[in-house]
Amino acid sequence: MALPYLGGIETVFAAEPIKVGILHSLSGTMSISEIPVKNAELMAIEEINNAGGVLGRKIQPVIVDGASDWPTFAQKTKQLLVDNKVSTIFGCWTSASRKAVKPVVEQYNGLLWYPVQYEGNECSKNIMYTGACPNQQIEPAVTWLLKNKGKKFFLVGSDYVFPRTANAIIKGQLKAMGGQLVGEEYAPLGHMEFSTIVNKIKQSGANVVFSTINGDSNVPFYKQFAAAGLTPQRVPIMAVSVAEVEVQGIGAQYCKGHYASWNYFESLPGAKNAAFVQNFRKRYGAKQVLDDPIVHGYINVHLWAEAVKRAKSFDPMKVRAAAFQVNMDSPLGMVRVDPRNQNMYQVARIGEIQPSGMFKEVWNSGKILAPEPYSRYISKKTCDWTKGGLIAAAH
Repeated sequence: MALPYLGGIETVFAAEPIKVGILHSLSGTMSISEIPVKNAELMAIEEINNAGGVLGRKIQPVIVDGASDWPTFAQKTKQLLVDNKVSTIFGCWTSASRKAVKPVVEQYNGLLWYPVQYEGNECSKNIMYTGACPNQQIEPAVTWLLKNKGKKFFLVGSDYVFPRTANAIIKGQLKAMGGQLVGEEYAPLGHMEFSTIVNKIKQSGANVVFSTINGDSNVPFYKQFAAAGLTPQRVPIMAVSVAEVEVQGIGAQYCKGHYASWNYFESLPGAKNAAFVQNFRKRYGAKQVLDDPIVHGYINVHLWAEAVKRAKSFDPMKVRAAAFQVNMDSPLGMVRVDPRNQNMYQVARIGEIQPSGMFKEVWNSGKILAPEPYSRYISKKTCDWTKGGLIAAAH
């Protein structure tokens, strides 16, 4: 997408534009979630260009479609780094796509800015992980459910790396905290028929459903859950991949009363967030809603630009090092990246879905949580680049 050229700052952009890659699913089952993140990244690029660019150069996005297909993500990453010679890449959603991209950015020494919450268990110099770690989303949600909704958990997820690892963490946490697993089911990404799984949930005696279903499969899941007579008062769903965008796609009437765990909700107070929401809607339409991965995608572009300014270079590893020095005000509040593991400090939040489709925050961690990408419930390792990378954990 070409951005409008501003004639008033021609001298600023005398140098050639600097190319950056935008890599998301613009088609397929994940496009419902990833297109808005792509849009937020483009908005950030336009804001930076309007303010004079970076190191005197305009940012030129090179947009490619991962098509909800993990080999395609890897292929497009190589194309961006080798053929398009981009300076950095913003993108991915699923852990499966990130896992496909990881060896490519490592081989060609690229730098991927990944905007989505994930299962952790990963330590790469070539990926900046700015979405939540398990200790900033999954683990607080399990603790809150055990305290407020009951001990019998039914786990349902899409069948790939994130849900299976997330559920391994949840099962470890349930065992440690006195919870009970009463069912565990998976469906392929893009799956649309959940009646069998819903019936198993209905028969299980579960107090809560913890959902790691991703993409547009959430639409039939919530609708078929409600059609079976399962209400949030009887069996609430806690999701970690359903935010405002997905609620809009499902229909709030099917989601109201259920819960999700994130670091950001559109309804958060603050002038910075209000301005962000207003600007996004001004650019993309009054009906657009904002969610956690959208905000992290937007923040990632600005973090990269600030790190480039500090590094006085577009070199990925110099930018990586400089990023650890950046403290930036954002719609989330002040944000910074932990130099130990390249994950972001976050406040954990739980929200209840309202009839409007917005989230009402019912709990937050009360403080910014340091990221721990390796969950203590399934691993004795940790990522610490100040000590060489992946090491045995101290605890």
